[in-house]
Amino acid sequence: MSMNIIRELPHPSEIKAAHPLSQQLIDRKAANDDEVRRIFTGESDKFLLIIGPCSADSEEPVLDYITRLRELQEKVKDKIFIIPRIYTGKPRTTGDGYKGMLHQPDPTGIPDLKSGIIAVRNLHMRALEETGFSAADEMLYPENYSYLDDLLSYIAIGARSVENQQHRLVSSGVSIPVGMKNPTGGDLSVMMNSITAAQHRHAFIYRGCEVKSDGNPFAHAILRGYVNDRGQSFPNYHFEDLYRLAQVYAEKDLKNPAVIVDTNHSNSGKQFLEQIRIAKEILHSMRHSEDIKNLVKGLMIESYIEDGSQKIGENIYGKSITDPCLGWEKSERLVLDIADQL
Repeated sequence: MSMNIIRELPHPSEIKAAHPLSQQLIDRKAANDDEVRRIFTGESDKFLLIIGPCSADSEEPVLDYITRLRELQEKVKDKIFIIPRIYTGKPRTTGDGYKGMLHQPDPTGIPDLKSGIIAVRNLHMRALEETGFSAADEMLYPENYSYLDDLLSYIAIGARSVENQQHRLVSSGVSIPVGMKNPTGGDLSVMMNSITAAQHRHAFIYRGCEVKSDGNPFAHAILRGYVNDRGQSFPNYHFEDLYRLAQVYAEKDLKNPAVIVDTNHSNSGKQFLEQIRIAKEILHSMRHSEDIKNLVKGLMIESYIEDGSQKIGENIYGKSITDPCLGWEKSERLVLDIADQL
């Protein structure tokens, strides 16, 4: 082998024992999970907003942002349920560059995965303890989910991971909603196959053990746009796209048909300000089709304290070091506008 073992990492049970949740936090997460599940089953008509930075790159500004979200949540609680994005692993198209807090707790430092695991758990714990939010994260590495499974209320499977067998199988053993993004090429059948796999029971190997899953009835679609063979971005959030997905779902024997629409990435061509217009267009589509209204459970929005993005090392507080995000003032206005239109 050409890989060199640096050290063995602590087992998730060791990390949890060293950084345990109080019963109060366990109960708070359980209540959040129940609310989210009710949205996906249709028992609740609240609209889900999975909103936050492209990547959670620094603890203090992320917590500052989430604290602001808590105040905003109270203003719209009758219509909207917010899940903060605390994305601690960052997929890279070429494999190069900043890979998230899990790899680099200090974005300017060298990779340190042991410290990263602890930093990530502490960030999610502080978010739950200080704001009551149990957050969303991307399942970039299925084996690492066990470090956070007692803290998360939502998981996303990225466009580059959605065809991977292990991501699908682990998603089938998760008790919270898992969103399957359409792949970068846009093939909806790949996404639907992933949802089907995640809703079924499986036996597989996980962290060196033979395990069985019960299937996840809350696995669902995320539309994020797509890229053609020339690298050009195309959206898939328009009325026709949503109506087509509703038809595709109608042909499948799947539980809790649902889609979350990602307003950034290829849907916006990474033009972050377009997220405002896109969100409002989706609400317009929902008003004009009962099928679309029943299918669309919420939006995914990339948002932080400052507009745009910066290079690593510029050290502008609350500004993304990965994809550009909506700043706080625009984000707050958008959430209030969404609540008014629902």
